[in-house]
Amino acid sequence: MSAESGNSITRKTRPSVVSSVLAERSDVLAREQRLQALSEVDRDRIRLINDPLFSRWQEQIKAIGGCANPIYLSGSTVTRDAVTGEVISSYSTAGEPGERLAVRCRNRRASVCEPCSRLHAGDTFQLVRAGLSGGKGVPDAVSERPRLFVTLTAPSFGPVHRVLDGEHCRPRRDDPRCEHARRLGCGLVHTEDDPLVGLPLCPDCYDYTGHVLWHAHAGRLWDRFTTAVRRHLASAGGVPRSKLADHLVVSFAKVAEFQRRAAVHFRAVVRLDGPAGPGSSAPAWATEDLLLDGVEHAAASTFVTVPDSDAYGTERLGWGGQFDAHPIRPLPDGDVPSDVAVAGYVAKYVTKGAAETAAGLDYRVASPEEIRTAVVNSHVRALMGTCWRLGGLAELQHLRLRTWAHSLGYRGHILTKSRRYSTTYGALRADRAEHQRGDTRREEDMVTESTWRFVGSGYTPGETGIAVGIAEDHALNRRLAREAMEGEGRWSSD
Repeated sequence: MSAESGNSITRKTRPSVVSSVLAERSDVLAREQRLQALSEVDRDRIRLINDPLFSRWQEQIKAIGGCANPIYLSGSTVTRDAVTGEVISSYSTAGEPGERLAVRCRNRRASVCEPCSRLHAGDTFQLVRAGLSGGKGVPDAVSERPRLFVTLTAPSFGPVHRVLDGEHCRPRRDDPRCEHARRLGCGLVHTEDDPLVGLPLCPDCYDYTGHVLWHAHAGRLWDRFTTAVRRHLASAGGVPRSKLADHLVVSFAKVAEFQRRAAVHFRAVVRLDGPAGPGSSAPAWATEDLLLDGVEHAAASTFVTVPDSDAYGTERLGWGGQFDAHPIRPLPDGDVPSDVAVAGYVAKYVTKGAAETAAGLDYRVASPEEIRTAVVNSHVRALMGTCWRLGGLAELQHLRLRTWAHSLGYRGHILTKSRRYSTTYGALRADRAEHQRGDTRREEDMVTESTWRFVGSGYTPGETGIAVGIAEDHALNRRLAREAMEGEGRWSSD
C-alpha cells in the first residue's frame, strides 16, 4: 500500500474519532447537568454510595446505633502482653473511610440523640436495678435491705393550672381576684396536652425569684436532707452521728425531674446497709419503719437560708408539701413499687432534656435577646429572665444563674448516687466494650498504647438520611425484642 493511500485512510478515520470524543464530552456534560439538577442531599448521597469504602462506613454507623451526632477520631491503638510484649491486637484508622473512626456522642437527651439516649437509659436501668436487686458486682442480698422510693417536691410559688383527672382545675364558689384583678380560681377541666397546664393563674403574683433561688439551692437542700436522715437514724440507734458509719451506711440514687410548672422535684431510692456497704446487713434496730420516719422528719425539717439582699429580701427555702415515700419490694405488690418498676421509671426519665419537659432549653443562652426569642412558653421565659436578672447581682455571682438560665437556675446532675449504692456508668461501658471485643484476658495482663485525636463530628447532608434509617432499624429491632421478652413474662428496658 502506498503512503498516499495510507494518508487517505488516516484522513477518513479522523471524523469518527472526533465524533466519539464529542459524544463522550456531551455525555459528561449531560451527566453534570443532571447532577446539578439534583438536590444537595441527593448529590452527596450519590457521592457516598459510589465511594469504595461505603460499606465500611455503614458498618461504622451501625456499630454506633445510628448516633445522631457521631464524634470522629483518628489514630491507632496497640495492645501487648504485659509480660512478653507480644502484640495481642492492634488497630489503626489508616484504612477507614476518611482515615477516621466514628464513635458515639453519648448524649443522654433524646432530643439531641435518640440512639445514644436509649443506650444511656439501658445503662441507667442496670445501674439503679443493681442497687435494688443485685448484680454488676452488687450482692443479691441488697433486695432484703430496708429500701424506700422517696419523692421530694419544690414548694408552691403561686397557684398554677393543673390536671385533676377530669375534675375542675381550681373550682371556687365565689369569684375572688388577686391584687392584679386576675381570677384566683379556674373552672376549666384541663387535659395533659393543654398549654395552660403549669402556667400561673397570675404571673404578677407568682414568686419567680423564690422559684429560681430554690432551683439554685436544690443541691444544698438535698445534702441537708441526707444529713438529717443520718442524724435521725443515729439518734434512734443511740450512737453518735460521727460513729454512725461504724453501724450502717445510707446509700441512695436520685433523679431530678421537671414538673409541668417548671419546678424540679426529686425521685430517690434510699437503702440501708451495714458498715461494709452492700455486702453487710444493717443492725436490727435500723428497720424500714425507722428509715421512713427518718426521711419524713428530714423532709419536714431541712431548709436553706439565702443571704439577705435589697433586691429580693430574705429567702428561706425548704421542701414542698407533696412528700411521698413507699417501701420497695422485689416483686409488684399492689401500690407498692417493685425493683423493676423503680429502675424503669428512673431510666425513662433520665433521657429527657429540659426542652422535652417544657421546662427550659437543651442549650445555654448568651443574652436577654436569646431568652426573648426562645421557643418556650411565657412562664419558662419569665423564669429564664429572672435567672438573668438575679445573675447580675454581686451577692449571687457564685450561683452562676446566667450560665444556667436555660435550665431555670438548676445546675445539678439529672442522676446522682452515693458511691456504694451500685456500679458506675464507666464500669458498665467498659464491660460492654470488653464484651464486644471478646476479650478473655484480664486487664492487668495487658498493656495498651493509644494515640487519638479529634477530627470532626456530625454528618454530611447525604449521610444524615442513611444514618436515620439505621437508627430506626435499631429501634425497631429493640422494640420487637422487648415485645418478645415481655411475651415470655420478662421485662426489658427500651
